Amino acid sequence: MRIGMIGTGRMATTLGGAFVRAGHSVAVGGRDAAAAASVAARTGARAAGSAAEAARYGEAVLLAVPAHAAPELAGQLAPELAGRTVLDCTVPMAPGPAGPALTTSGGADSVAARIAAAAPGARVAKVFGICHESIWTLKAPVFEGAPLAVPFCAGDESAAALVARLVTSMGCTPLPCGDLSRAPLLEAAAVFAIGVWWSGAALPQREGLL
Repeated sequence: MRIGMIGTGRMATTLGGAFVRAGHSVAVGGRDAAAAASVAARTGARAAGSAAEAARYGEAVLLAVPAHAAPELAGQLAPELAGRTVLDCTVPMAPGPAGPALTTSGGADSVAARIAAAAPGARVAKVFGICHESIWTLKAPVFEGAPLAVPFCAGDESAAALVARLVTSMGCTPLPCGDLSRAPLLEAAAVFAIGVWWSGAALPQREGLL
């Protein structure tokens, strides 16, 4: 599939490389065209230049930007994102006295829901944020003989089907977790997992989930 990727950080770089290895056509865009070109050169993707150009390129569009910036960016790109599946890999997190804490307000609030509200013509899916970016440097993530399970929440069946196809192409197992009303739980799980890692502990990898 054609994937537009917005962002030039570590998550964008590792996921972009994983998409390319899986045989997809990826175009990278962002605020800094030179940084986008650098990510494209390192991953085998093409440089789209701006975020709008990357959004127009893909049937799927990965938002790999800071969580607080994603909804505003989605609103700015709403015309370009209409009819496309937006892959939200952000983690709304900030340091807290007891470790990483959610920056959303709880309840039904999530970055994914904010993106969907900002770009109502897009199909939004929450996916890829629960794993450390280093996981996506592996050619085929397998743990104790089982392919990595990738949990996701999707706003509609079309987005869910696209995410399942993409995850499968990467040698992983799609793990549907419901619609976007479940995205707050997935974001909280990501923050919880990061807190465990930062504390120096390790989570079980029997199912390849974390």
